[in-house]
Amino acid sequence: MKAIEVHGGGGLDKLALVERADPGEPGKGEIKVRLRASSLNYHDLMVVKGMIPTPGDRVPMSDGAGEVVAVGEGVTDFKVGDLAVSTFFPDWLDGEPPETSFNRVPGDGIDGYAREQVIMPQTAFTQAPRGWSAAEAATITCAGVTAWRCLVGDGHLKAGETVLVQGTGGVSIYALQIAKAFGCEVIATSSSDEKLERLKALGADHLINYKTTPGWGGKAREITNGRGVDHVVEIGGSGTMPQSITAARIGGHIGLIGVLAGYSGEIPTVAIMGKSIKLIGLTVGSRRHQQDMVRAIDVTGFKPVLDKHFPLEQLGAAFAHQESGTHFGKIIVDI
Repeated sequence: MKAIEVHGGGGLDKLALVERADPGEPGKGEIKVRLRASSLNYHDLMVVKGMIPTPGDRVPMSDGAGEVVAVGEGVTDFKVGDLAVSTFFPDWLDGEPPETSFNRVPGDGIDGYAREQVIMPQTAFTQAPRGWSAAEAATITCAGVTAWRCLVGDGHLKAGETVLVQGTGGVSIYALQIAKAFGCEVIATSSSDEKLERLKALGADHLINYKTTPGWGGKAREITNGRGVDHVVEIGGSGTMPQSITAARIGGHIGLIGVLAGYSGEIPTVAIMGKSIKLIGLTVGSRRHQQDMVRAIDVTGFKPVLDKHFPLEQLGAAFAHQESGTHFGKIIVDI
């Protein structure tokens, strides 16, 4: 079977297309999946560039979706022909994350889904949403579940609340769609007026260009008549956190997901205390989070926003497109 490996310590020019042996037949509790799609995340970019050290023959990509082609003894969650989508933490099924979660993240701790076939325990996958393609389903694993856990799992999202999303990456767009599906008001920020208009078309109620309005936290409070927002989906990190704290209401929730605007920096901790803000750091979620999200999608019927498609052989070009920052939504790798 075809696969992509990361060689020589990482770098887009170190991605190698190789032939690997067929994985064989699934054992007890396992399924064999013919993978059809993956999608790019910042975590994957860090792996392929060597920012996260991995063995010299690591197969990257945490997200994978495809049809089940064989099932082992005792498998009850899948049958041959089902469209399955991978989970980010194969060993985190429910409840609190185990301390060893990251040891077996596909594409990082173990081989990922930049390959044609894989055998994994049935618990490393869930059913895909009804009516979704493999490309659409492959966007759930990291970006979708992260947004879901942030707003629903940790934030206990309720209809009528206000959600602030930052930028136009996969997590932010999923958060917008989840918030609208729950009947919430959404404030969206971006540095591009063109991208803001696209967010408006997806349902964003209020738009803020953070380049022309650097004090966007105050603007968000103004939009909410001084109350502040209920939830902030924080993907910037230390660079945007002060404005997120300004935007949040007293007792509001900030889900710290990313560090795109800085790994460390000065944070107004007194403001967090004074406003009784619930600041929760998170990395994706459990299999239960993913199953809950799939059920919600089956009811609400929304679809993910897809950007460009690249064949597996052009994975490096896909990452170059990601680095350009011109994409809107999820970049897909067709396998």
